[in-house]
Amino acid sequence: MVKLFDTHAHLDASQYDEDRDEMIARAKEAGVELIVNIGFDRQTIPTTMALAEKYDWIYAAVGWHPVESIHMQEGDLEWIESLCSHPKVVAIGEIGLDYHWDTSPKDIQHQVFRKQIRLAKKVNKPIIIHNRDAHQDIVRILQEEGAEEVGGIMHCFSGSWETAKQCLDMNFYISFGGPITFKNARVPKEVLKNVPLDRLLIETDCPYLTPHPYRGKRNESAYVSLVAESAAQIKEISLEELATITMQNGKKCFRIM
Repeated sequence: MVKLFDTHAHLDASQYDEDRDEMIARAKEAGVELIVNIGFDRQTIPTTMALAEKYDWIYAAVGWHPVESIHMQEGDLEWIESLCSHPKVVAIGEIGLDYHWDTSPKDIQHQVFRKQIRLAKKVNKPIIIHNRDAHQDIVRILQEEGAEEVGGIMHCFSGSWETAKQCLDMNFYISFGGPITFKNARVPKEVLKNVPLDRLLIETDCPYLTPHPYRGKRNESAYVSLVAESAAQIKEISLEELATITMQNGKKCFRIM
């Protein structure tokens, strides 16, 4: 069985309240050896930390989601900084910009994004980028803030190859999830085909973005195997090679020995 790394999950989501332990066990049975769970606000950061402390193969990223930017207070940034000394915290994220859900004004999103990039540089952690309909501003702010110093991951990438190239130039990995399994997902497939193997990652973003053939149902970490299969087909390599490369890349990015 191939060994897989789900680099972006929300295992603490309420969708799993009835069967969380069983769902995590299914991931292990499917060959998932490492997971990074994302804590992105005042509610999910503590639950993410609890999962990372309960399971030795689950790690944590902590940050403030752009949709929640308007609710961030100065003490929250200090809290995130204090957690970065925890041995299971491997990244700051997910952070970025979201112009789809109109919940936080753009100027506040920009401020919170910049503050967290600066924090990542201070504590020397990679960043995980959430980008929804904000490609130009994401790239501009990353460039202006010197984000290449820490690099990180463009999570569930949905932009063009031109945008991907700009991110690759800034020391970022490009990560793909369930959408690459969709028949009509022409752009993500084309971008994936062009991304160098040493900069490629896979993820689920579970419980969201469920891959085919479970699209429309609850996603779970075990389904990263379906993402891996599609990615291997698109890259025209074996599943074993794809799994090995993305495992190595994930460990290198998050500095997991």
